[in-house]
Amino acid sequence: MKVLFVCTANICRSPTAEGVFRKLVEDSPLVGQVEIDSVSTHDYHVGAAPDPLAIKHAAIRGYDLSALRARQIGPGDIERFDYVLAMDDSNIRNLKAMCPTRLSQKIELLLDYGGEPDEREVPDPYQGKPRDFERALDLIEAACCGLLAYLLDLQRMRAAATVRQSP
Repeated sequence: MKVLFVCTANICRSPTAEGVFRKLVEDSPLVGQVEIDSVSTHDYHVGAAPDPLAIKHAAIRGYDLSALRARQIGPGDIERFDYVLAMDDSNIRNLKAMCPTRLSQKIELLLDYGGEPDEREVPDPYQGKPRDFERALDLIEAACCGLLAYLLDLQRMRAAATVRQSP
């Protein structure tokens, strides 16, 4: 399984989601079975480390973002990844504009997997206050937990189907 997280600049929300989900997977039965990455839809900060406040707030909760570097989505990323999870509707539009129609079903909002019922998008904390980074991290953690639960259920269903098909 391959999961790609996407935001505008790949320095706040998507690297946070990558770090959170990487840690959750490492501590789960899916360890070693999921490829995880994050990208931007724009080239504003390519090569840059995540925002210092994103790194700080993630570290407080046990997530290490320090080695991550921003990259822009490239040719083949949507084809290669099974799940392309955007942080907001603007990024959904940008992704769908650049991908073949046959791949558009891979593009979803991260918060479709969890969060709060009245929240559809992860708000961009860039140039915000510490509480903005905490809020984004709260939503990302909830959605990543939901995504992990979904992938674990999917793995169980596939295993059960394989067992039923065995002679």
